[in-house]
Amino acid sequence: MTKNIGDIDRIARVGAAVMLLVVAWAVGFGTIGGVIATVLAVVLGATATVGECPLYLPFHINTRRPPTQGS
Repeated sequence: MTKNIGDIDRIARVGAAVMLLVVAWAVGFGTIGGVIATVLAVVLGATATVGECPLYLPFHINTRRPPTQGS
């Protein structure tokens, strides 16, 4: 798989993951809402770390900048 997540997308995913973990903590990690928020946070954090989003592939979305040609 090729990397398809750009820098701004990564930052947004990490921020969303942190907010979801705060929500999970606020509602309780053992509740249904807490479990869902935790799972979503882990998925967002993992895709941000790896730089690939499998959901982007069928829609041909790529937020990563093309590599620049050095002179």
